[in-house]
Amino acid sequence: MAVPQPTADTRWRCTLCGNLTRFDVTRSTKVVEYVHLDLAGEHRIEEREVVSETIESVRCRWCNAVDQIELVDRPGASA
Repeated sequence: MAVPQPTADTRWRCTLCGNLTRFDVTRSTKVVEYVHLDLAGEHRIEEREVVSETIESVRCRWCNAVDQIELVDRPGASA
């Protein structure tokens, strides 16, 4: 089950304990990277483009609830 990502006007909140600040997030990311290898074979990523990103699960660090996260308005967010 994909979890919606917070926006500039929203944030996560645990529906069980009310936590707003501490979460373990499991995400899948697909990227295209430009990798530069030096002559010794050491690599350095010089460019990185995120093609897609999906948040697979969010676990509350306070009560260990899994996928009990909702989006709520941020304080002072324009309504």
